[in-house]
Amino acid sequence: MRLKTVYRCQECGHSEPKWAGKCPECGAWNSFVEEAEEALSKSAEKKRSSLTDFSEPPVKLSEAKAMKTDYIQTGISELDRALGGGIVPGQAILLAGPPGIGKSTLTIEACAALAAGPLKNGTVLYISGEESLGQVGSRASRLGIKSDNVFLMSETDLSKIISQFRKIKPSFLVLDSIQTVCHPEFTGSPGSVGQIRECASELLKAVKSAGVPMFLLGHVTKEGSLAGPKVLEHIVDTVLYFDAEKNNAYRVLRPHKNRFGPVEETGIFEMTSAGLKPVGDAGRLLGDCDRESSFIGRTFAIAFEGTRPILAEIQVLTARSYLPYPRRTVTGFDLNRAQMLIAALEKNLSLHFEEKDVFISIQGGIKFRETSLDLALCAALISSAKEMPLPPDWVFMGEVGVLAQVSAAPFADRRISEAGRLEFKHAFTHKPRGKAEISSKKLAVHAVKDLRELLDSMMRLKPCAASVKS
Repeated sequence: MRLKTVYRCQECGHSEPKWAGKCPECGAWNSFVEEAEEALSKSAEKKRSSLTDFSEPPVKLSEAKAMKTDYIQTGISELDRALGGGIVPGQAILLAGPPGIGKSTLTIEACAALAAGPLKNGTVLYISGEESLGQVGSRASRLGIKSDNVFLMSETDLSKIISQFRKIKPSFLVLDSIQTVCHPEFTGSPGSVGQIRECASELLKAVKSAGVPMFLLGHVTKEGSLAGPKVLEHIVDTVLYFDAEKNNAYRVLRPHKNRFGPVEETGIFEMTSAGLKPVGDAGRLLGDCDRESSFIGRTFAIAFEGTRPILAEIQVLTARSYLPYPRRTVTGFDLNRAQMLIAALEKNLSLHFEEKDVFISIQGGIKFRETSLDLALCAALISSAKEMPLPPDWVFMGEVGVLAQVSAAPFADRRISEAGRLEFKHAFTHKPRGKAEISSKKLAVHAVKDLRELLDSMMRLKPCAASVKS
């Protein structure tokens, strides 16, 4: 076998005969790594390119039968929710997240739940390429997990993994992680573009032919994207990301791709000493705060994660800045959008933030991506700028545009209903169009069309400054 040296981009897999600082395909800098690949002769290339044998002939679309999806419940409610109902036979699931976020904890809990539930008559194979059997066993013991149907294996050689898979014939497979496995017939270190692509392809062929669902664990880069080639996300059926900082108690599992279900649903877990525990009432997830006292710069909003409402608490602190450029620090919200809302307030309400540091935080460590929290953030900024405390029974929901206009929040009726269930008394939302009205028996709904009407409504209700808690 004759080898040749190529330089391959670790982001997209593009190869060049010489090293380059910037990848011409994806634009990544300093991503080329030297690799050795097999140099095929012209006859071998011609033979490889002349394959015309199709395993199945094409059929008409009208004659193609729809696939019936039979979900297997994992026994972990939030995981099943994120997967769209459960796992499917032959499904390849990629679970990604930063180190220490809880990927291995969740998968070992899923293995135990499956082995004790729907797969109690089968076996579960857990392969660890990063930890020894003793380390995996220690984690299982710490979580109180003990099962005779779960088999552990510490291996990084793909050929041995495939051999044991065919020998044991498990009903469920977990590989922790894909970046540690190497294909013996390909050059390059584990984690390189070629190794990840070929290992994932071989594993996919094995589990698809056997109809066995598989969990692949993956690392992420410091920017938060999946480490390795982007093609890995196209190979698998489902991609799940843990979206949270590892020092926060709550973990949000977001699907970025799912061929067997929706991608709108999310799973919410709480990290405890006993492992990851599904959060039951997500509506009250962040509602354990002080709801009796008024605070300056604190507001509440009803956010949506998937199809369920969650109470969000927004806190804003504005203080005099001693720097040439005032700071804008945002946690749990988009920084650029927060800066746009600050500019809209300065332009339309004559509020001045040019000499103030602004600190914005959404409590609980969950990063919300929807724009329906805009109105609550604007109300918190107004409260902090005017030193005006806001009662804890006020809730805000609505999107704010560049010109300070308030737009409709999706699922407005459900948000109002959830606010009533959480015992809020006043709700500020968009002004309905035409004859449409939003009403509730449990709370008063104040419709506003722009930030000026929002301020007027807040001042008209006259929040009591005497209830400020220092």
